[in-house]
Amino acid sequence: MTKNFVKLVFSSLPENVSSARLLVASVGSQLDLSLNDLEEIKVAVSEAVSNAIIHGYNNAPDNFVHLEMEITLNQLKVLVIDQGCGIPDVKQAMQPAFSTDPERMGLGFVFMQSFMDELRVTSEINKGTTVTMVKYLSPTAPSSH
Repeated sequence: MTKNFVKLVFSSLPENVSSARLLVASVGSQLDLSLNDLEEIKVAVSEAVSNAIIHGYNNAPDNFVHLEMEITLNQLKVLVIDQGCGIPDVKQAMQPAFSTDPERMGLGFVFMQSFMDELRVTSEINKGTTVTMVKYLSPTAPSSH
């Protein structure tokens, strides 16, 4: 059962990475997450949004990135969606240090994988990429009033 759903659509501009971080921090701060978990989620979302802008759209600013957050009793699910060029080989792209850009370290998916409890990447050439990240929430202890 969904407790909350938030969706933000923004232009594929690098400065919007910080907007995505702020939104996920704001929504995440309402959940039972440690500060460390919250920081890790912010980094994972930053990496996914940056990938959409840099790799999906080749830094072209006239496209849109979709950020969706679904909160249920047990988890926070974050989707970052672009309609960009797609990833030819998702398995290869998720390997540590793989990058199509020699200026980049190729650790984005590594960070996402290590900071989130689940990571799924689906992509289709010339149709786009969806990165789905899940963080499990601990059940809230009953209050002792």
